[in-house]
Amino acid sequence: MPDIARTTSFDLDAYLKRIGWEGERRADAATLRGVHLAHAWAIPFENLDPLRGRAPSLEPAALTDKLVHSRRGGYCYEHNTLFARALEELGFGVTRLTARVVVGADTLTDRPRTHMALLVHAPGDPQPYLADVGFGAIGALLEPVPLIADTEFHDAGRRHRLVHAPHRGPLELWVLEAYQERRDGAGPGSWAAQYAFTVEPFEASDYEVINWYIATSPRSPFSRRPYAQSLTPGRHLLLDGRVLTETRADGTVTQRELTHEEEARRILDEDFGITVPDGVTLLE
Repeated sequence: MPDIARTTSFDLDAYLKRIGWEGERRADAATLRGVHLAHAWAIPFENLDPLRGRAPSLEPAALTDKLVHSRRGGYCYEHNTLFARALEELGFGVTRLTARVVVGADTLTDRPRTHMALLVHAPGDPQPYLADVGFGAIGALLEPVPLIADTEFHDAGRRHRLVHAPHRGPLELWVLEAYQERRDGAGPGSWAAQYAFTVEPFEASDYEVINWYIATSPRSPFSRRPYAQSLTPGRHLLLDGRVLTETRADGTVTQRELTHEEEARRILDEDFGITVPDGVTLLE
């Protein structure tokens, strides 16, 4: 089965225009950080296709049409497939990974591998980087981090680290952790695990299966309620079902519940930059 993502032409100019990147087009760490951050700020996270019972296409032409040329976003497979293709056009080597999302889980093995992340290699640089522009949570990376254990990294104002955890497999298990401040400000924050992964490569055919399950299974949260995320330098905005949460850079959090379909559509349009497609009902 040919790897469509690597054999189909890719419009790098259109992608870089979409994310607002006007910097260098070199395969180095500085460009990787800049393009990663620009993507995170420019293209929203959303699950509107699964919400109407459709598994989104992961073919390059469909991803470019949706995430680059339309006022739409996507979830992890769409974001990171598109980002990987752009990085390869820039000259990076990319290994596509899968991870277990462990936010709120009791153990690191409670959930299946349903998240896509990337391991990125720059020519001449022996240090690989974990990159991920498709994690729809406030603990998401804003910039890539070196694949180094037990070291704190500051990425565009957020704090992350990678640690090892014991498991039964032959490869090292890595866990991405995000530092979270206490909302009440009473005392220091704490490190919270986001997802766990190993570094063996996965292929397009693997993501087709995972993508279909996450988009169509009645057990998947993405098939049951709207979920959208928008990032700007000073704000993280999240719509989860009816609840709209705004987290400011200073840690201020405000929440409110949406009660009307028209209000939800307007907020997605004006605040998230998402045009809701026909056939989607946001609020049941």
